[in-house]
Amino acid sequence: MTATITTRTLDAPGATITYDVRGTLGDGVPLLLIGSPMDASGFGTLAGHFTDRPVVTYDPRGTARSTRTDGHGEIGPEDHADDLRRVVEAVGGGPVDVLASSGGAVNALAWVARNPEQVRTLVAHEPPLATLVADREGVTAAIEDMHETYQRDGLGPGMAKFIFLVSHDGLLADDFRFPPLDPAHFGLPTSDDGSRDDVLLGQNLRRCTGYRPDLDALRAASTRIVVARGAASGQTMAARGADGVAAALGTEPVEFPGGHAGFLGGEFGQQGEPDAFAKRLREVLDEA
Repeated sequence: MTATITTRTLDAPGATITYDVRGTLGDGVPLLLIGSPMDASGFGTLAGHFTDRPVVTYDPRGTARSTRTDGHGEIGPEDHADDLRRVVEAVGGGPVDVLASSGGAVNALAWVARNPEQVRTLVAHEPPLATLVADREGVTAAIEDMHETYQRDGLGPGMAKFIFLVSHDGLLADDFRFPPLDPAHFGLPTSDDGSRDDVLLGQNLRRCTGYRPDLDALRAASTRIVVARGAASGQTMAARGADGVAAALGTEPVEFPGGHAGFLGGEFGQQGEPDAFAKRLREVLDEA
């Protein structure tokens, strides 16, 4: 059975946040599915596996339907954490269960450090934290290079470096340098349209990857925190970020099917293992 989807908005300082509710609030503990900068449209397949409870998805500020009213510029996990608090307040105050992936996992860690009472279980799936990987110097330098390339040359060259970095399986040397990359090889534009407001490269990248979680607050939180990595992710940066967070919290990462996009079922042209991913997520949440 397909759940009814209700779309709502809320006003926040500097943005209007749009979120969706599948099912009926009050029928069990809500499940919040979040990414960043990926918007709610990436969770359609996964949400369909949880029709027995209300599911909440949202567009992070500056992405898709959640428009910013403060212009452009960089924003960070603390900004997103406040928005997540507002969304949960709007749907009843919690506690909720959360599957947070990629930048969404970084934002969720910032949120739980501040508002643990709102979250029963957080599954933090592959947070790309450059601050908690063994090769942090090389990764941080690569991200700065990527940012400079974007600011100088535009989206295509900057995004080509991003794709290379997140696909790289293994550690980076401290003196890492990107090889020559042709944006056209990745299906990216080769001309510069002059814009510098890309939601990833212009708004979220540096402050997300450079975030330093409040580990003391997370260790003391009432929230059950499960750090997850993809079975097929190898030693890519986001998977190693998960390893780093788990080690810092004194736990072991839990393996989920697929890679970084294991929950996708064709969204954005990517096919993960959503059936197996949803089954694993349900098992982890039921352990609470």
